[in-house]
Amino acid sequence: MRAVVQRVLQASVQVDGTVVGSLAGPGLLVYLGVTHDDGPAEVEWMARKIWDLRILREERSAAEVGAPVLVVSQFTLYGDARKGRRPTWQAAAPGAVSEPVYAAVCDELERLGARVARGVFGADMAVSSVNDGPVTVLLER
Repeated sequence: MRAVVQRVLQASVQVDGTVVGSLAGPGLLVYLGVTHDDGPAEVEWMARKIWDLRILREERSAAEVGAPVLVVSQFTLYGDARKGRRPTWQAAAPGAVSEPVYAAVCDELERLGARVARGVFGADMAVSSVNDGPVTVLLER
């Protein structure tokens, strides 16, 4: 599992011109990619890591300040462009595998106490954000 976590002042995701998820920050915008063998251990680890990651101002975590989290599924985090000009997506899990894992990460974040906004899995989404810092961290398990 991979996540790109950005500290943001605000973020939103739209599908077909309609806002489906948003946050007014400070908070975290998380792009989440799932690979074939991700399961409950990766879900628990990733949710806890995102929630406790000390990247907000004054080295605080979302858990400490109750910051909201917007999670957007993004299979392209597993794109491999080392050869040629066209990325391969072989390392990304198919939707039937990755959708429940994505939902489980969001659910686990909520169980930990996060206010979670979500994109729409598999949709063509328009994501807008105002980065704060900017601070961007790659997490991988």
